[in-house]
Amino acid sequence: MPGIENVKKEYEEILQQLSDPELISNTQTPAKRGEERSSSTWDKGDESKDSSSSSASARTFEELLKRKNYLEKVIEKTKELDDIKNRIEENKEILKSKDDLELVSLAETETGQLQEREKILEKELDKLIEAKSQPLSGEKNTRGGSVIVEIRAGAGGEEAALFVGDLFKMYSKYAQLQGWGQKTLDSRPSELGGFKEIVFELKDGDVFSKMQFEGGVHRGQRTPETEKQGRIHTSTASVAVLLKPKETELKLSPADLKIDVYKSSGPGGQYVNKRMTAVRITHLPSGLIVTSQTERNLQQNKINAISILGAKLLEKKIMDEEEKMGDKRKTQIGRAKRAEKIRTYNFPQDRITDHRIKKSFHNIEKIMEGELDSIIDSLQSA
Repeated sequence: MPGIENVKKEYEEILQQLSDPELISNTQTPAKRGEERSSSTWDKGDESKDSSSSSASARTFEELLKRKNYLEKVIEKTKELDDIKNRIEENKEILKSKDDLELVSLAETETGQLQEREKILEKELDKLIEAKSQPLSGEKNTRGGSVIVEIRAGAGGEEAALFVGDLFKMYSKYAQLQGWGQKTLDSRPSELGGFKEIVFELKDGDVFSKMQFEGGVHRGQRTPETEKQGRIHTSTASVAVLLKPKETELKLSPADLKIDVYKSSGPGGQYVNKRMTAVRITHLPSGLIVTSQTERNLQQNKINAISILGAKLLEKKIMDEEEKMGDKRKTQIGRAKRAEKIRTYNFPQDRITDHRIKKSFHNIEKIMEGELDSIIDSLQSA
């Protein structure tokens, strides 16, 4: 991979900087203050004047740590890609011999699988290498960080739940191609393998600048596998993209929270309805209710629910401020009716239409496999 030696060199340099005792010690005070302030106030993350120099050190440390993690991804994926290329070459030698037909058959099968993985890794690396030139301060992404994405089934019954599952798979693969981190925070599976609702977090890179366009109602048109008459069914799924607040922006008083624990639910499984691990949190001042049951651990589900609640409260705060300034807007998640659509996925006609820019995109199979760049790029340049 071209440029990998420079990546390794920068990685070693950052490791040396991170091992500097002075840099580490300078991060302790502001970090601790950040924890205290995060539990007491909503703000924009501004540091007090008396700690400005040590805050700068803390930001430097965090930026270096983030860069180190990014470079590790590049190095790991490059190593995996090199290993795959070597195995493909080894299999080519086996295919030339023709001595052992069974071994040749195995080599052919494995080579096909390796070549598919090779293509995926090359795309992932291209995305990561493109981001290498971005400055440590993250100037390119003024609203970077993490987003929390909610997808809910609307009209269409079980077919809508399956459509939610397809959208979740599409965003998961897109995140993988972008090199983003992903974590499922909550889900309500349906009987046929879809989701009535799923909530997940995406982080790193320019996640918000790309995902902000996905909020709205998505409409799917296709013939379900269970449809014997061949009729096309229409279903909807609503998507909301919420900024995850930074710790210094989040104020949650224990007195404002009502926390309930209950048994997890789902279509079945060894751990369903066995233990009290699911969490429901009600924010009493606003009436917002969030849940999480994806983890087998109660504490982790509580952390996930707090993350969802924080994002919802930040979204509410932003909307309230915009309304005060006269910029009234509709919420991303409405009643999920067919008329409130931003995008239509017409599977029989191999076409996706984004109604905001009045543009259609073909090769729906590839797009549903995470190749969203053509749509996102068009929305960004509109």
